[in-house]
Amino acid sequence: MTEKVLASWKDGRVRQAILDFVHAATTPGAAFVDVADRIATFDNDGTLWVEQPLPPQFDFVFRIWEAEARTDPSLAARQPYKALIERDQAFFEGLAAQEPQVVSTLLEAFARSWAGTTPEEFEAQVREWMRTAKQPKLDVPYLELVYRPMLELFDLLRENRFRVFVCSGGGRDFMRVFAEETWGIPKENVIGSAAAYTYADGRLVRSHELLGDLNLGAGKPENIFAHTGRLPVLAGGNADVDIEMLRSARFALLVDHDDEQREFAYTKGAEASLAMAAELGWTVVSMKNDWTTVF
Repeated sequence: MTEKVLASWKDGRVRQAILDFVHAATTPGAAFVDVADRIATFDNDGTLWVEQPLPPQFDFVFRIWEAEARTDPSLAARQPYKALIERDQAFFEGLAAQEPQVVSTLLEAFARSWAGTTPEEFEAQVREWMRTAKQPKLDVPYLELVYRPMLELFDLLRENRFRVFVCSGGGRDFMRVFAEETWGIPKENVIGSAAAYTYADGRLVRSHELLGDLNLGAGKPENIFAHTGRLPVLAGGNADVDIEMLRSARFALLVDHDDEQREFAYTKGAEASLAMAAELGWTVVSMKNDWTTVF
């Protein structure tokens, strides 16, 4: 017996909307999409895995910065180390709001920690984090908190000759470490905020500079086009920083976190995107009502 398509999605309006779009895009007719143009892009944090109480990459970064502050106590008076030690949540929320001073301070700290390192050195740190870190509420490793329904959607799209990309404000090189084994997509299909690299004396090393802008808001469709030469026909997100990417696609999928029992229930940072979904007719996924299984 053939396994059911989108098996973790409840039968209903949302599941059917996805199936209808894929069928129309791959069947000769007015809505047909050439194979070359079948680009699907998805945000990561909150769209593919848990993002509360903070995106998992912050857990990784904070552990590094805490270790640096213990080694060099003078860092405790400087941002972002000060905010980390004082558990100043508002400071880090300024990144999602793209507050220039917060963004600049965090980028300086990233450069301080990783400029001059090789991709292999950075990957080793990420893999150690993957091996040891657990999500605080659910008490399991972060890679066990990828949403099964979204992986099933990836499978459906690939079976229909869509190319799937992850497009996140998070670090490109961080996500690339687990992209192939977790999402089943190649590293080159990861689009994210990234440091520039330099190659000299036979070594590739991270520089102090950011490659372009942060991959948030308008930066998402801009970077998707720069990476693929096309805009997506299908896009999935969950937050206000995904609006521009969702608007650039023919079919927009917005994940609504409304399941306190199995995951989290919140709308903070998604108020504008939920309003836009109602205005433009995007397909809104209720984690509580549309998914039989979350992880």
